Amino acid sequence: MFKYAIKIVKELYRKVLLSIAFYPVLISFVFFLLAFIILELESLELAKTLKERIPYLFIKDYETARAILTTLIGGILSLTVFSFTMVMVVLSQASSNFSPRLLPSLVSNKRHQLILGVYIGTLLYCIIILIALGANDIDTHSVGFSTMLAAISGVFCIGLFVYFIHSISTSIQIQNIIENIFRSSSRYLDKDYGDSCNLKVGLQEFRMDNFETIYSPKSGYYREFDNSLLSDSLVENCHQIEILPYVGRHLWEGMPLLKVQNLLKDEDLEDLLLCVNISSNRSDQNDGFDGFIKLMEIAVKAMSPGINDPGTAIDAINRLAPLLVKIMRFPPITSNALREGKIILVRNNITAKELMQTIIQPIRLYAKKDSSVVIVLIGALKYIAKDAEISKNNRVEVQKELEALKIDVMESIDNKYDREKILALFQ
Repeated sequence: MFKYAIKIVKELYRKVLLSIAFYPVLISFVFFLLAFIILELESLELAKTLKERIPYLFIKDYETARAILTTLIGGILSLTVFSFTMVMVVLSQASSNFSPRLLPSLVSNKRHQLILGVYIGTLLYCIIILIALGANDIDTHSVGFSTMLAAISGVFCIGLFVYFIHSISTSIQIQNIIENIFRSSSRYLDKDYGDSCNLKVGLQEFRMDNFETIYSPKSGYYREFDNSLLSDSLVENCHQIEILPYVGRHLWEGMPLLKVQNLLKDEDLEDLLLCVNISSNRSDQNDGFDGFIKLMEIAVKAMSPGINDPGTAIDAINRLAPLLVKIMRFPPITSNALREGKIILVRNNITAKELMQTIIQPIRLYAKKDSSVVIVLIGALKYIAKDAEISKNNRVEVQKELEALKIDVMESIDNKYDREKILALFQ
């Protein structure tokens, strides 16, 4: 029960971080507390001394203070509404023009969340100070510094608004979206590849036959295996676990999910399934295989008749090629020892066949009539096939995709000159 609660908390934490409201709510709470702290400080003897020595930092006129606060409330409210509207417009445009899978990463942009948080926090601060001003009637000495601080915050919000306009306008540019996805996926693959090489265990020492197969309890996408939720009883009774799906693969209820070395008790089986994260959401980040899917969908969407943007498709393919090389360098099976070597966790990585079928094939089918995109796709596949670090089996799958692309060129490219020029690239 305790481990189940931990899993729920982890999932909730991840969802909260991806929520557009997390940082705005947090910052608003900070400004809320700041308002009361500043009001309390103004009543101290030190504040009174500062008012006498530095009078220009304090607003003494009641009407002036009231006018400043009411103006700030109206102005910052307008900025907040306009900013939220722009975020919604950006999300709608990204979903319709590029890919719906881009929305979580755009929503979770921390810079935009922080700016919106400062807007709402400043608005809340000004409201509290205005209430305090009304409570003190004409005695502005109790809120003079608070009002001045509100005015400074308002000026700061104007500066943030200028930055927000710049940031939101650049974040929706497709070249920046593609580049961000590429960098995020590349960093993830580099780290994962390094970890796989360091943690790899001699699999020939472990027999993979006569294992009990555990089936998926529900349909969804396999996301991760949480090692921290492994119970002590499970570690003692099960010395080897093999994860059958690769990260990001869709599972139907009842499909093979895990293989375990020993027959498990019901309690251990329940604890083991608790470690597996199966999500209904295919992609909520730019890391790893999620990034591949997003780049593929961007390329496919760009080649749709309604958009017809081969330049975007070419950019996506050019970024996909080095990522495919990196992931194909992974060994087909990796493993690592957990709990001081008491248990071996075996992981299956995505195969080249799956990559070609999931990533390259949709692009090939949608772009086969466009000569410019086909030429780039041929170059990308040849670049992958020539990499010296990928296995022979992976190279064979890439060559098969090249042959399939050659057939599509012969059937789909009507112009004889273009067709002959493209076919010459296969030599």
